[in-house]
Amino acid sequence: MSSVPTDLFPHPIVQAPMAGGVAVPQLAAAVSEAGGLGFLAAGYKTADGMYQEIKQLRGLTARPFGVNLFLPQPETADPAAVGVYAHQLAGEASWYETELGDPDSGRDDGYDAKLAVLLDNPVPVVSFHFGVPAREVLESLRRVGTFTLVTATTAEEARAVERAGADAVIAQGVEAGGHQGTHRDLPVAAGSGLGVLSLVAQVRESVGIPVVAAGGIMRGAQIAAVLAAGAAAAQLGTAFLAAHESGAHALHKQALTSPLYTRTELTRAFSGRPARALVNRFVREHGPYAPAAYPDVHHLTAPLRKAAAKAGDPQGLALWAGQGHRMARELPAGQLVEVLAAELAAARTSLSAGGVR
Repeated sequence: MSSVPTDLFPHPIVQAPMAGGVAVPQLAAAVSEAGGLGFLAAGYKTADGMYQEIKQLRGLTARPFGVNLFLPQPETADPAAVGVYAHQLAGEASWYETELGDPDSGRDDGYDAKLAVLLDNPVPVVSFHFGVPAREVLESLRRVGTFTLVTATTAEEARAVERAGADAVIAQGVEAGGHQGTHRDLPVAAGSGLGVLSLVAQVRESVGIPVVAAGGIMRGAQIAAVLAAGAAAAQLGTAFLAAHESGAHALHKQALTSPLYTRTELTRAFSGRPARALVNRFVREHGPYAPAAYPDVHHLTAPLRKAAAKAGDPQGLALWAGQGHRMARELPAGQLVEVLAAELAAARTSLSAGGVR
């Protein structure tokens, strides 16, 4: 059986590959240097843009790191529904004095070109989101020495990941911020989705490959809990969103602990795919009407999000955040890894001693 290469990153702490300019080389380098596993997000970048970030990261650290890819998406969107949503967003375009984006700007995110780069210039770890890559893709990465992970949100999806030949599965609970890595675009229903502890337990009993737990994890004690449930490591996104090296917009970082934002919800408002965000004006006004159309809606709203950022208006931003966002700590990423590791060690000591806190 494959094993998560925790000998390559001493602490069982993986920094989530947050797309949209958050998971920059400086963040990934700081996490890896501190003994975690830093990640770059190749999503929404060109193949050359990804390659340049890999080169930059390698100049910052000699430690292992990962790169995340988005799987190409099938053409299932209803053009008429996208058109109706574009009409609804016309007022936003007028308000921000910009044009809506072209919903037909591409569906594959440069997947093949990025794979070619990663096969020619292998990296230690590659993960996949929004589906399961072909077996030959996983085998080709294994041949060049790359460890592979694939996101799953159910035990059934985890079994598909194992059948395809991935080295490990990321069990993403519904608490997670940003996009749910479901293999099919499913309806968003209140109360749907499994929490990370239940999911890890189910996945652990369903597959023989290692499990990396993700979803709302913000403290070392939570890492200890998912490890006790059977995970080999924990992946944290929102916890690193507020880190000094994070590329997130300052307004996004501030919103994580702002009393103005009292909850998160899964919404299609910004991308057409379920993603957990802080509830702001854009989510309230447009979330109920956004169609299941990814990446069409992502392309459509991209100029709006850029204009909102330029205007300093958090009410128009995609404020991705997990359910534990209020526990965010604004620390240097390396220090955050050290704090998490210390909290994990303390929690493990307490558990082994049978202590109750």
